[in-house]
Formats: sequence, structure tokens, C-alpha cells
Amino acid sequence: MQKIVLIRHGESVWNVENRFTGWTDADLSAEGCRQAKRAGQLLKKYDYNFDAGFCSVLKRSIKTLHIVLEELDHLWIPVQKSWRLNERFYGALQGLNKAETISKYGEAQVQKWRRDPNEDPPPITRDDELYPGHDLRYKDLTERELPLTENLRQTMDRVLPFWNEVIVPEIRKGQKVIICAHGNSLRALIKYIDNLNDEEVTQLEIPTAVPWVYELDEGLNRIRHYYLA
Repeated sequence: MQKIVLIRHGESVWNVENRFTGWTDADLSAEGCRQAKRAGQLLKKYDYNFDAGFCSVLKRSIKTLHIVLEELDHLWIPVQKSWRLNERFYGALQGLNKAETISKYGEAQVQKWRRDPNEDPPPITRDDELYPGHDLRYKDLTERELPLTENLRQTMDRVLPFWNEVIVPEIRKGQKVIICAHGNSLRALIKYIDNLNDEEVTQLEIPTAVPWVYELDEGLNRIRHYYLA
């Protein structure tokens, strides 16, 4: 049996402001830092240790993992950052207040944008300041890889190659792995591991900074999963 740990980043300042964040590099709030610290303490309480860490290239993910590993005295382990673990790219919704967006477009439409695996939020254009092609951290991505908008299925399409080609080989080598990412990149990964249908993934809620443990068999099929508490 292999165990892996998934963890969503701690609360961000844009979570507090109830904004669509996406690839915007919002920082952790003070509470988000405390949440990450508690997650690390919880993992330490249950004697978890890790050989490798993975996170996105967004600071709320990077900092959460750093705080967790600091609590475990594991800052020395290798950590790989990848844009493929980034939050879903919310297009023109990024930066908008969710309540105000509901008032403008209606709750049903906003819920579709948020959770329907095939529903695209309104796209941005390449001359928009939010276009990730303007950001140095994405300078090596192709135009095809740089999103203008993204639904959950497209998020899954970029997360899974990183899972299968980078993370899975480490697990197969017996490495103990922790993955710190975002609500929708983790939702995409959980959909794949648990073989969830579209309705099931729509209902999936992932709290901030609560370790989610998977126990996997030799074929990396789920035996069981649970939150640490």
C-alpha cells in the first residue's frame, strides 16, 4: 500500500474578498498561514513524512507547502513546481467578486461556470493584462498551452500528464508524496483517481489546508481516502 497526501492551499486574500482567483497570484491571508501551520502540525501528529513535494507556481500553493514542510522539519526534501498544478484559469471572471457576478449573471449560470466540467467562463483576449503570456513564469509555454479561459475538463487535461509522467513514477519508486495545489486542480485529480462522474465532481467540496490522504494499492487504485482530523 502507498499513501499520498493532497492538500489545497490555505485561505488566500482573494478567498477572503470572495473573488474569482484563477491564475492571479493572490497571497495567503494571515488565517491561510495559520491553516497551513495547523495542517503541518496535524501531519506531524500522525507521524507523516515525505520524500518529495509538488505544488503549482502560484505563491499561495508554494507558501502553504513551505509552511507544512517547515512544521515537519522537511524543508530539505525536493519540491517540484509546475504550472500544470495551477488553479483553473477563470478567464474574464478573474478578479470579480462572486456575489456581484451572481447578481449580474444569475446563480445558475455562475454555478455552471464554477462546477460544470464542460462550461467555459467568458474568455479574455491576448492583449488583456490578465493573459498569462505576459508573466515571466510562463515564458516557456506555447500559445496553445496559455489559456484564455478553462473549464474543469481542460484543467484535467493539463493536470493528468503531470500526474502520470512526473508524480506517478515517484510513487512507483516508493517515494512518499505530498501535493499542494488548488481547489480545481485537485478536483480534476480526484475526479480521475476516484473515477467520478460529472455530477459527483460538481458536488465535490475541498476545504482549504486540510490534508486529504489516499491509500493506493500496487496498481495505484484507491483503497480508501479520508481527511486527517
